Amino acid sequence: MIGTAARRRDDDDDRAARPELTLVPTTPAALDGDPGLLCASLALCVVEIIAGARSLDHVARWITDGVAVHLTRRAVIAARARSATGERAMRPRVRIGLPHLCRIDDATVEAVVVVHEPARSRAIAMRLERHRARWRASAITVL
Repeated sequence: MIGTAARRRDDDDDRAARPELTLVPTTPAALDGDPGLLCASLALCVVEIIAGARSLDHVARWITDGVAVHLTRRAVIAARARSATGERAMRPRVRIGLPHLCRIDDATVEAVVVVHEPARSRAIAMRLERHRARWRASAITVL
């Protein structure tokens, strides 16, 4: 019993030590200026799109056509899997980690965002490119 209580305390300490990002409602202009905030917001949106809780149209402004096609395929596959098991589309409970950015040049940023769900964690890798004073995702991969 003592070991269990100690283990729970250690787990709580680990959870407290993990950095996480608190997303606040932002304007589109704020997302266009800060690639880190855009990466975190896109990661949350991608998880919700795949879960069937968000429409792809909500992020169309910040992704290229190739990314839209890729996300549409992933969402369709996930929807088929849910219908085969009789699951409903629900908004996932997630915590978004801090984005890790790597600037390739002034117009290109590559990033990884870890999304923590109750059952597992996923990494979402993305590449942002400047397009007319706005950042757009030219590649998104959910690992």
